[in-house]
Amino acid sequence: MPGITLGDTVPNLEVETTHKNFKLHDYFADSWTVLFSHPASPIYLLSLLTNGLQGDFTPVCTTELGAMGKYAHEFEQRGVKLLGLSCDDIQSHKDWIPDIEAFTPGSKVTYPIIADPNKEIIPQLNMVDPIENGPSRALHIVGPDCKIKLSFLYPSTTGRNMDEVLRALDSLLMAAKHKNKIATPVNWKPDEPVVISPAVSDEEAKKLFPQGFKTAELPSKKGYLRVADVS
Repeated sequence: MPGITLGDTVPNLEVETTHKNFKLHDYFADSWTVLFSHPASPIYLLSLLTNGLQGDFTPVCTTELGAMGKYAHEFEQRGVKLLGLSCDDIQSHKDWIPDIEAFTPGSKVTYPIIADPNKEIIPQLNMVDPIENGPSRALHIVGPDCKIKLSFLYPSTTGRNMDEVLRALDSLLMAAKHKNKIATPVNWKPDEPVVISPAVSDEEAKKLFPQGFKTAELPSKKGYLRVADVS
């Protein structure tokens, strides 16, 4: 994927949304944000227009935006904002929202959705599908410093797993809380043990984790895999 990637600062674009116009850095300030787009390839858009539809009214994305709305309380509990992006105009977004909420019972689309009818924003945020050469099913988790901390890129045929988005977000928040001196192992979930960064010495680890930590006994005898319980 060309363009901005992990560790890069998201450009401070001024965007038009279903709520109001704002600059991205103002929206990102002082919180984490999940920024997500949905695909609309030229071929798919042509098929929609042939049937009298717009790019917003796509099946997989309708389920995804509904799930985002249903999970909104999970993000709010973590102090995380949601921000959608779709390559249609504001009125199309607003017309689409009733369908989104109707398909996913209990969902309320309270988050803003960016309009990008000219497809000028998508490439600047590196949310382009390199295969279909159009807007992608992409997701960036952006930190309070306006830098990208994690990115997902899915093909248009595969919907996101919301539980995995939350799990990855929890991992980022946990690592940030401990100043990146810990990492989360495979299939990690909140309240499970974490691993201590190799950059942290045993002496420092004893100070950071006064409750203690365990070093895995491995054939190499290198002592690099240390596990600790944290909150």
